[in-house]
Amino acid sequence: MSTAPIDLVREFCAAFGDGEPDLDRIVGFFADDAVYHNMPVDPVVGPDAIRSTLASFTTGLESIEFRIAAIAADGGTVLTERVDIFRYPGKEVSLPVMGTFEVVDGKIAAWRDYFDMNQFMSQLS
Repeated sequence: MSTAPIDLVREFCAAFGDGEPDLDRIVGFFADDAVYHNMPVDPVVGPDAIRSTLASFTTGLESIEFRIAAIAADGGTVLTERVDIFRYPGKEVSLPVMGTFEVVDGKIAAWRDYFDMNQFMSQLS
């Protein structure tokens, strides 16, 4: 029995909220040729590149939480309106994000996040 795309994305987002991110578990949601694109930066392709990218912005974090405000699906396309909470020692950064996921055969084939990089960076200062 396969998981509906909207349920898979909910499970994926919840995987970030389990304390320090388990990148092996998170990368397991992706297809072998998946594309991850944070719109302010260049896209990456494949689980190894996705893992490396996620590691680059999760290093030093105590936790990340993806708070889903709204979620909708049309077939294999799932849209999320979220607030991503990055918890560093002594500091918390809240970032509004609009995410698009394309799910194919029970795996995430594409993940695109739209957000304001300046809003994120200004909270780090």
